Amino acid sequence: MTVTNWARNVVFQAAHVRRPSSVDELRDIVTGAARVRALGTGHSFNELADTEGELVSVAALPPVAQIDREAATVRVTAGTRYGELATALHEAGFALPNLGSLPHISVGGACATATHGSGRRNGNLATAVSGLELVTGTGDLLTLDRTDDRFPGAVVHLGALGVVTHLTLDLLPTFEISQYVYDDLPAAAVPDCFDEVLDAAYSVSLFTSWSGRGVDQVWVKSSRDGFAAPARWHGASVADGPRHPIASMSPVHCTAQQGLAGPWHERLPHFRLDFTPSSGDELQSEFFVPREAALDAYAALDAIAPLIAPVLQIGEIRTVAADDLWLSPAYGRDSVAFHFTWIADATAVAPVLTAVEHALSPFTPRPHWGKVFSLDPAQVRAAYDRLPDFLRLRADLDRDGRFRNPFTDRYLH
Repeated sequence: MTVTNWARNVVFQAAHVRRPSSVDELRDIVTGAARVRALGTGHSFNELADTEGELVSVAALPPVAQIDREAATVRVTAGTRYGELATALHEAGFALPNLGSLPHISVGGACATATHGSGRRNGNLATAVSGLELVTGTGDLLTLDRTDDRFPGAVVHLGALGVVTHLTLDLLPTFEISQYVYDDLPAAAVPDCFDEVLDAAYSVSLFTSWSGRGVDQVWVKSSRDGFAAPARWHGASVADGPRHPIASMSPVHCTAQQGLAGPWHERLPHFRLDFTPSSGDELQSEFFVPREAALDAYAALDAIAPLIAPVLQIGEIRTVAADDLWLSPAYGRDSVAFHFTWIADATAVAPVLTAVEHALSPFTPRPHWGKVFSLDPAQVRAAYDRLPDFLRLRADLDRDGRFRNPFTDRYLH
């Protein structure tokens, strides 16, 4: 049976996926295999999860969503999908600080790769993790929390330290979000309002086709931060109906807009939980740059817009708060992330991706670990000050190299 990722651009070398139904069964799989990689929902677009050995999914472990009301935390099975968890949390009166654009991804996979939403004060999804349990290369079950010096190195781990079985996440009281979409932020207005627009609300995303005409859509997700939602805003117009980020597509599967207030988990993602995405006919790349360099990075990309646009479905620009997680692309710096949803043609995309990376190279770009990039491995490694500490941690927890693969061999040494 052929096993692929969500986008079908990666065919995994493993012959099958093991789905243990208990932690003890998982431990036996790990100790019995020469090579093991954990597989989440398959939303990575590169060979991060690939292996010739055993692919392991923890989705069949007994589901857990154990809320500690006094500590305001939840312990959850790593294979749980965010949309399912969010619904249960909201019904119990709690919320997560943020969500990604798609609620169908697993908690364990998203945190392992520092997947994120948007918002000036919002860290990536892994920053909500206050504890994790993982099976190491020796088959031991290790529990780490913020009192352990190794913890910041273990949360964003790229599957290189072991197989995570459960995570504990910090919670907030549940809250509401109102979502507005603005059309056509003019190119001439972008330099003057770039920071103001990105900071206007709890979560803001700029969608651009890199057509040279500016920003196609601004998605503003407002809690109680005083966003007034004017009809005209920096030359953009409030949308007269629901929108999809890609203008040619129906918005029927997008979360509610036009200022209709609703629970956090029904507004922070761009797409609804009851929409089940099929295999994605696309490729994705994303690069994080320091917040203070973001406008210059935008200008550098805009200068090559005629190259980008023909192979692009849509681009998204988001903010991510700094964190202390060693392999997080936002480690130590508030960041702006430039995301590209490409057409599903790797040959056509490759030279454009190289041009994008060259344009961003003066700004020390850090790629999203789970997306397509071609940066020199030495350049990627040099962007992470704590990589040597992570390598020492990996040597301690995976002494026989069970969790190594060609991807980690390129970037983690």
